Amino acid sequence: MTIEINLQGKVALVTGASSGLGARFARVLAQAGATVALAARRVERLKELRAEIDAEGGEAHVYALDVTSVASIRACVAAAEADLGRIDILVNNSGVSAQARALEVTEADFDYVMGTNTRGAFFMAQAAAQSMVRTGTPGRIINIASVAGMRALAQLSVYSMSKAAVIHMTRALAVEWGRHGINVNAICPGYIETEINAAYFATEGGRKLIGMLPRKRVGKPEDLDGLVLLLAGDGSGFINGAAVTADDGMAAG
Repeated sequence: MTIEINLQGKVALVTGASSGLGARFARVLAQAGATVALAARRVERLKELRAEIDAEGGEAHVYALDVTSVASIRACVAAAEADLGRIDILVNNSGVSAQARALEVTEADFDYVMGTNTRGAFFMAQAAAQSMVRTGTPGRIINIASVAGMRALAQLSVYSMSKAAVIHMTRALAVEWGRHGINVNAICPGYIETEINAAYFATEGGRKLIGMLPRKRVGKPEDLDGLVLLLAGDGSGFINGAAVTADDGMAAG
């Protein structure tokens, strides 16, 4: 039996959509028929992505968003709801990292990572869920966590903490919001090559890291396509509170 994911008529809000995984998620959801609300700080990059999606026959809208500001989060969600009528899907993707030994992490490093990855993710999910409840929409919230939330990585202590919090947040929100018809799940990617880290993976240190992975390779953004479509679609109705790894076996090793 073949199951096709058809998101025609759905509205998907993707945060951190100006590059990397966020841009890929937006393209894939649009290709599946969803109207996509592109949200990030780099609005000019979003406009370029909107043009690409439009050229492929999709529909995309651009919204400025800084997830470290609750006012910005609320304004973004309100604007998307006003323009598009409702939000069916949130891909809660915005995230940052700061690499440092735990003995050397600064207060600024800590606040930067936790403020974006945990505080920002929570209030983004809250605002989207408030919109879903307000409009009576049985929605899908997909939090982008990390394998680092399940397996501590050296020199990424705060990042690992922030993503572990996102995983537990996912479970807590699934328990509370299930009665509203809102499913909340998390994707926990392993190492995925994007424009931000491609240069690193080509260095000696990057190649050494790749050599330590179970299959001695890193993933591509498209390796997450099937999972994000599954969790966004109607076929995931019984999946709620899950943290699904897509890491080529890294967490299992």
